Amino acid sequence: MVQDEVNQSHVTSFVLLGFSEYPHLQVLLFCVFLIGYATALMGNVGLILVRRINPKLRTPMYFFLSHLSFLDICYSSVLTPQLLQLLVVERKVISFEGCMTQFFIGCACVVTEMFMLAVMAYDRLVAVCNPLLYTVAMSRKLCSLLIAGTYLWGGLCSAILTYSLGQLSYCAPGIINHFGCEYSAVLSAACSDTTFSQMACLVISLFNESCSLLITLASYVVIVVTIMRMPSKGGLRKAFSTCASHLTAISIFHGVILLLYCVPSSTRSWILVKISTVLYAVMIPMLNPLIYSLRSKDVKETVRRFIKFQLHTHSL
Repeated sequence: MVQDEVNQSHVTSFVLLGFSEYPHLQVLLFCVFLIGYATALMGNVGLILVRRINPKLRTPMYFFLSHLSFLDICYSSVLTPQLLQLLVVERKVISFEGCMTQFFIGCACVVTEMFMLAVMAYDRLVAVCNPLLYTVAMSRKLCSLLIAGTYLWGGLCSAILTYSLGQLSYCAPGIINHFGCEYSAVLSAACSDTTFSQMACLVISLFNESCSLLITLASYVVIVVTIMRMPSKGGLRKAFSTCASHLTAISIFHGVILLLYCVPSSTRSWILVKISTVLYAVMIPMLNPLIYSLRSKDVKETVRRFIKFQLHTHSL
């Protein structure tokens, strides 16, 4: 009994297993994740810079998109560098405080991005249904309030879940079968009762997923009805082009959530949890800039001009 109390009260760090069950794939995984992370950083930083360079892109849509890129950079940078480190070092340890901090930032980014995509759906609704008054309806003040609301809500949800983890006792040596401090992985290392933590996660996850999807679906139902009433094919094409990129990003984001949380627990394995987290940390941040930039003539034109300018400058 005394030994159990000691084991529970003196866990000051966690051991992260990462992908240690696949030692023959460590080098390959390192190269793949490094390329993905570098691509994600360049794409998202580039998208933020492009908006600053081109005045045409200083619209509400690209204002939201720049914040989406910022969130992708933050979430990817919280997890991916540690993932890369675990693939090349023998000491796979993270402090308790570092683990809680990592979870807080990562969780806040995911919840904020979830509602950021919902806000962007509303933005597309206004752009399609009221294009002439779009910049008036989506004023700078309203955009700032929507952005602030998503960040505050993401931080609040993350603080509640982080607190629920911090109140648990953990069994020495504190082994986490993951490459980061993912919620279910941290819970698996706990010795004390995790009922409250599990309920908190379930309620917050269901509420956030339901609300964000409801806002998104309602917005696109109105958009579809509006598009169907458009008499010209040119209007239809333009409206579809306006929404296609956002629909693609939403499908990928919520598809990963369904993969992670809607697979029956009896068949869900830790490798699935790890792969889903990799998709969040590497694939989504890498794909979002490509999804939005490839369909934007203004973004592609700005990139071309910037490259030409750089080549011309170096040739002088």
